[in-house]
Amino acid sequence: MSTIAESEQITLYYREGNSDKVYHAAIEQSGPGFVVNFAYGRRGSTLQTGTKTVKPVNFDQAKKLYDALVREKTAKGYTPGESGTPYQHTEKADRSTGILPQLLNSIDESEIDGLLADNNFWAQEKFDGKRVLIRKEEDQITGINRKGLVIDLPEPIVKAVQGLDARHCLLDGEAIGDKFIAFDLLREATIDLTTRPYHIRHAHLVDLMETASSDSIRYADTAKTKSDKQALLAKLRQQKKEGIVFKNNDAIYTPGRPASGGAQLKFKFCAEASCIVAGTNGSKRSVKLELLDGSRRVGVGNVTIPANQTIPAKGTIVEVRYLYAYPGGSLYQPVYLGQRDDLDISACTVRQLKLKAADSDET
Repeated sequence: MSTIAESEQITLYYREGNSDKVYHAAIEQSGPGFVVNFAYGRRGSTLQTGTKTVKPVNFDQAKKLYDALVREKTAKGYTPGESGTPYQHTEKADRSTGILPQLLNSIDESEIDGLLADNNFWAQEKFDGKRVLIRKEEDQITGINRKGLVIDLPEPIVKAVQGLDARHCLLDGEAIGDKFIAFDLLREATIDLTTRPYHIRHAHLVDLMETASSDSIRYADTAKTKSDKQALLAKLRQQKKEGIVFKNNDAIYTPGRPASGGAQLKFKFCAEASCIVAGTNGSKRSVKLELLDGSRRVGVGNVTIPANQTIPAKGTIVEVRYLYAYPGGSLYQPVYLGQRDDLDISACTVRQLKLKAADSDET
């Protein structure tokens, strides 16, 4: 029996903000057959392990599983380069833009009053869409996701950006269906605005959006005074919106997510969690949910899948909205929001959970 070539194993890396992850995959001989094993986790930590083969298979089958696994990870931004730059020196290098968004940290409700009173912070709606950056270079419009990878954009958004009075620009915002809500402008013509304070970037954004000729693109309404921020918060709560965002109006644009605090903060009225599908519940239209607690997977209940949506497969990452989580228990009043193809499984941790307060009288 021949031995496996050294090339039939690979170590991939991923770095974004504070994330610094490693993923190892290999074809290994097991008796007369072969297995495809993998290990993943934070670089320098003890890795979690798993296998893609329940029992040994022939080499051709193992190679097919191995290749599919490597394609899946590189499509999510992993790279053989130890720098962790997505797709650096890989066959998909043309899909990596090197452009990453500034991510927000969550805050507790106890912090809201201070931000409402702080003149250095402005407020905007926390939209229930998909984070997208859009680059315009003449007539070429490129959508970019939170991992810096090129994505498709709805045609109405493409046409709306083409209609803006700017030959070159880079927008940051949220895509909701076939509409785009811009809340930042990172580049205009040859000017890099990321080193400018947010109030200057915002002023440029408003001027640019005034040239839009389509309702498929607009800028996010912004409350700047204490009274306006209080009114916005009350309106968003009344309309059962997702939440509110606070942005330091004097801060520059910094890609990634700070370890804590930061210049851009969010408060969600209802919590959300990215969960791993652990399987279906028999013939019911619901799936079991799990999260990572260190090296363990723990169940956090079930969620019903609407009749107009496909039941996600085991191992899929899904987004779930809920009221709160019981300590060591399940999500309360979970609502299925859809699948996530822009996250890695390592993001699905119990640290996301908003736990029910011990003295809470909610039922």
